[in-house]
Amino acid sequence: MATAIQTGGFVLGLLGAAAIIAATGMNNWSVKDRQGDVVTSVYTYKGLWQNCEVGTSGFTECRPLYGLLGFSGTFQAVRALMIVGIVLGVIGAMIALFSLKCLKMGSMEDSSKAKMTLTAGVMFIIAGICAISGASIYANQIVASFMMTTYNPNYGGGMGEGMGMGGMGGGNMTPRYTFGPALFVAWIGAALLLLGGILKCVAFRGLQPDKSTYTGVAYKAPQAQNRPVYDDHHTEDGKRDNQKYV
Repeated sequence: MATAIQTGGFVLGLLGAAAIIAATGMNNWSVKDRQGDVVTSVYTYKGLWQNCEVGTSGFTECRPLYGLLGFSGTFQAVRALMIVGIVLGVIGAMIALFSLKCLKMGSMEDSSKAKMTLTAGVMFIIAGICAISGASIYANQIVASFMMTTYNPNYGGGMGEGMGMGGMGGGNMTPRYTFGPALFVAWIGAALLLLGGILKCVAFRGLQPDKSTYTGVAYKAPQAQNRPVYDDHHTEDGKRDNQKYV
């Protein structure tokens, strides 16, 4: 049972690490809200490393986001969290691979594999926390920006009026952005990492060798032997009886 749980945790952790790698490299963390836009409008989407724009002709142009000082601390924190999650997830997947009980590596003991399993599980959990934190921080920024843009009194007052003016061309409403597919991929990958790490930690208890079995050695007391004991008492016949047996 512990071996099956260990293997399941490895598979889930590996899938989760692959998902957050894919999410980090995707360019559509936030996409332009197209509700109320005309069909010929420009479509833009943003990622952690590039901002892309699709023109009316269908041509896509992406602008890389170089540098560190030109972006907010929150944006840099999201990048850092995703990178740390990737590093921990990949290292944890490698440790989890070598800790599989079905994989024989020389004379490695079961206790060593159990410790490696626990280490991989902890790394999966930390990687999942980093990934889900980075994606949630980015999503929170999208929600805050969306609400501020929607209810900005400078662009027509309420949400209904702003959308109506943007749709009819009577105002110049600021583009709004909503959740992109990369966010959902990151959340799913983080959930898989957390679940895989929990399974690894559960399998650790089952993989530990049983220390209760103790091969005791029976102690046997030495047996008394009949040895002659000499004394100087004489018998009634005057003969010297020199031996007694005990």
